[in-house]
Amino acid sequence: MNEFDVKYRQRCQALSTTNLSDALDALGLRGATYGIRPIMESWGKVVGRAVTVKLTAAGLTKNPTHLGIKAIDLAEEGDVIVVDNGGRLDISCWGGCLANGAKMKGVSGVVIDGAARDIDDCIEINFPVYARGTVVATARGRAMEESTNALIQFGGVQVRPGDLIMGDHSGVVVVPWERVDDVLEKAEALCRKEENMIADIRSGMSMVEVDRKYNYEKMLK
Repeated sequence: MNEFDVKYRQRCQALSTTNLSDALDALGLRGATYGIRPIMESWGKVVGRAVTVKLTAAGLTKNPTHLGIKAIDLAEEGDVIVVDNGGRLDISCWGGCLANGAKMKGVSGVVIDGAARDIDDCIEINFPVYARGTVVATARGRAMEESTNALIQFGGVQVRPGDLIMGDHSGVVVVPWERVDDVLEKAEALCRKEENMIADIRSGMSMVEVDRKYNYEKMLK
């Protein structure tokens, strides 16, 4: 098992993206993305360290390999591939062959600032794909890989190789790797507070009473 699995995976699985987002806000860090969700509702949480891919428009400059190939080769078991296609929805930047290759490598899933295709293939092998949408058009001749495992943007957030990525049905959040301990500790504290609030609500306490008890508006402070 790698360092992430030993120290962090179980803790992350017990949290949500909203817990992490609130913790990031409380610590003055940016990491909450927008508009990127699992293509299939049945796909659950995706957690792992980032292997990044940045795309650019195709043209006279060529890339010797198809996009995503190098990222899959570099990935370790449990990683998440993060694709920056600038939010484009007119072309795909992930498909069935890439999904099968990533699945065989043990990749946890892919999150895409853009669109994917071959979703039936991804469903068949239960490989989670998070994206802005789906499209049938190939990237061939339309987009190419500009860089692999380098700094990218993703949903307006900076992502570096090795940063923590979590996706669930609320969306995708990015945690800078050097702040993982701080963020998880804060997220766990906030999660416990929310669980206590919900327990009080379900016991019959009014929302006004709950708000007064927990100071909900300022709970991140």
